[in-house]
Amino acid sequence: MLHVDMDAFYAAVSLLDRPDLAGLPVVVGGGWRSVVLSATYEARAFGVRSGMPMATARRLCPSVVVVRPDHDRYARVSEAVMAVFSEVTPRMEPVSVEEAFLDVSAAGRQWGGPAAIGQWIRDTVADEQRITCSVGGAPTKAVAKMASRAAKPDGMRLVGRSGVVPFLHPMPVGALWGVGEATEAELHRLGLRTVGQLAHVPEATLRRAFGEQGAARLQALAWGRDGDPVTPGRTERSVGSSETFAHDVDDPDVVRRQLLRLAGRTASRMRHAQVLGRTVVLTVRFSDFTTITRSRTVAVPTDVTRDVHATAWTLYQGLGLQRARVRLLGVRVEGITGADETLVQGRLDEPEHGWREAERAVDRATARFGRGAVRPASLLVGG
Repeated sequence: MLHVDMDAFYAAVSLLDRPDLAGLPVVVGGGWRSVVLSATYEARAFGVRSGMPMATARRLCPSVVVVRPDHDRYARVSEAVMAVFSEVTPRMEPVSVEEAFLDVSAAGRQWGGPAAIGQWIRDTVADEQRITCSVGGAPTKAVAKMASRAAKPDGMRLVGRSGVVPFLHPMPVGALWGVGEATEAELHRLGLRTVGQLAHVPEATLRRAFGEQGAARLQALAWGRDGDPVTPGRTERSVGSSETFAHDVDDPDVVRRQLLRLAGRTASRMRHAQVLGRTVVLTVRFSDFTTITRSRTVAVPTDVTRDVHATAWTLYQGLGLQRARVRLLGVRVEGITGADETLVQGRLDEPEHGWREAERAVDRATARFGRGAVRPASLLVGG
């Protein structure tokens, strides 16, 4: 498996027509109240990161240069880059506009192996698009993703089967693909700082903190085991809702209530379709049309409004925004599976009849009396 990731994609594309800015700390974004969409590595050296409020970025790096985003051009360059990937193999799975997984196990005879393929991709992207990319290769998608991260910027890191454990185990637990801030904090609470420590901790200890499925997933990742195949041409199955405010909003309480409304709409659609999902995706568009997304994978697949909303709100809080003017919010759930084919492990402290049953009762009331017949009390504030 190869994972190819563009280096500071939005910033790199934005600078194609500004060679005078090469080597300078540059961020892509809007005005003072917007957030950083992308940052060059020179800006990152000052601590500037994507998703950071622009005011914070300017304080960290007073000399930073701000350029406006050009989403149409990003889309065109992304399409061209994906076409390069598809020349190597039809078994290519785009993850976003700037990254993709490639299964090159059957491409060796024509291309000469993963190292040759990775180098050809890097050279071709650089020659044709004048931007750089980093390539990671490994037996599994999760390790390939981590390898490309380790190769940044403008590098390549290939991890053979025998090298997976030596590559993974010295890393901090937060480096594991899919381990977010909350999971990392809980692992630290258990005294687990490295992937190697996580790999050797008794699974019973992890089950108490993360449940059976979460514990099994964490230990599998710690040993480099991942059965997720590259799915070519996959149309991401997801359920979501979004809404544009009539007027830009900068009140966190209004944002929180809107996220609850969107989470409820999304979860209701999931229950109606009889599906569960693992990954909650938050989309935030600001007054200058800068758009960012953040995602988090939950331990147990869900279709419960309470779970979706809590995750979306945590993602929003993690942005660290201070009265940013929000134009649009979206909540989407990905990693969809059929409810009848998905095992949901209950927690020991969970009552026999919990939120899932309560929300199904709400669905029945809605079907009988109309939408809005039963709503969370917080959504009654201000209508």
